[in-house]
Amino acid sequence: MAGDRRVDAARMTQRAVHVATRSRVQLGPMPTSRLMTTIDAARIRAPLATIFELARDVERWPAHLPHYRYVRFTSRDDAGGGIVEMSASRPFGPLGWPTFWRSEMETIPPGRTTDREGGTVAPAVRFRHIGGITTGMDVIWEFAPRGENATDVRIVHVWDGPSWPVIGAFAARAVIGPVFVHGIASRTLAGLGRAAERIAAEESTG
Repeated sequence: MAGDRRVDAARMTQRAVHVATRSRVQLGPMPTSRLMTTIDAARIRAPLATIFELARDVERWPAHLPHYRYVRFTSRDDAGGGIVEMSASRPFGPLGWPTFWRSEMETIPPGRTTDREGGTVAPAVRFRHIGGITTGMDVIWEFAPRGENATDVRIVHVWDGPSWPVIGAFAARAVIGPVFVHGIASRTLAGLGRAAERIAAEESTG
């Protein structure tokens, strides 16, 4: 048994080294010519830093969002991104349809500057799906401050649909986008928005 524990510890150490040395994920601008686009937006009554931190800290999403089954990194970079696996349920009445996807993730925190021109980059959290039925989908969380205590947040998904002959694009635009993507993203934005507003209220009275 002791030997098994030492082996397990060694494996965990090897994985930690791998995670720490992963090259930084850089996904670049969002594509502009995809067949499907879904947008979810809300004004959150909380500072940008508060809602950005909740959106960036994806491993804690299930603590705030009952429709999320799990979120876990399989590798990390040194900027808060990496490869992340997610599973969420799309409610249908009393039942939930489980979904799964794997993504590359990039975080662009407030105040980060470009390496090339030195200009300030708008804060964002970027994903590109690399596993699951939505492979190839690009996602961005965008944040725009509205005074000191409010933030406009947009989640944009773009995709050409699954690689199904004939019906792939139709399925993306008629079913997967409006029913599943919007159904999950709208709940995610609302849930993290409530958490951010609760934190902001507690900080203002504390």
